[in-house]
Amino acid sequence: MNDRVPIKTTKTTFELLETLVKEGNASLPELASHLEKPTSTVHDHLISLRKLGYVVKEGKTYRVSTRLLDMGESARRRMDIFPPAKQEVDELATQTGEHASLAIEENGQTVLLYISKGADALDLGVSEGFRMAMATNAPGKAILAHLPENQIDSILDEHGLPEITEKTVTDRAALREQLVEIRERGYATDQGERVEGVRAVSVPIIPEGRVRGALTISGPANRMEGERLEAELPTLLLQSANVVEVQYTLGG
Repeated sequence: MNDRVPIKTTKTTFELLETLVKEGNASLPELASHLEKPTSTVHDHLISLRKLGYVVKEGKTYRVSTRLLDMGESARRRMDIFPPAKQEVDELATQTGEHASLAIEENGQTVLLYISKGADALDLGVSEGFRMAMATNAPGKAILAHLPENQIDSILDEHGLPEITEKTVTDRAALREQLVEIRERGYATDQGERVEGVRAVSVPIIPEGRVRGALTISGPANRMEGERLEAELPTLLLQSANVVEVQYTLGG
């Protein structure tokens, strides 16, 4: 992975914002420690971000402002896949009682674009905008399986195959075999590869021959097994994906 960024101050600014997003609220010394930067440097960046409205100071701690929320929502609304998929995700959550989501590929990562929680849904500790290495999760693999080979290689070269749990696939040959199976059967699964004890099933959204995202249902392993995991949920997801594909095509 190439970490080279031409303008280092820009990299520091975004690392600071990402740290605040992850930590919630943090003091200046805590941020300097996380970033391994001098306190004075971090303070200068915080002053700039406060003046621009991206950071709020509360007592001795700092947090990101809602301006980032507005920017993210604006970006999401402009994605053609979002309007037709949102209703289907909501219906999947209601039908199954589980955690349903829409994910896309962005800069070689899985990004959760929209989440809807059913009555029995687990709190998976993720929110809209959450990013993951693609090979560690069902939607990422569902999308990868339908990308051009050179793009798959590029993504793996940049982001690697990180081991999140002992079940995460970390071997390229093994991943390639999985991707072939996913293309053949039409859906991908996550057998505790990102979170121990959690399983997921995902199908790609492929309007006009190009993969645009993936719909996913996630839940505890004891509710995601046998016929439900291998037939019932994939069928529901495939039906929803087909609706999204048709609406996307008509809308285009």
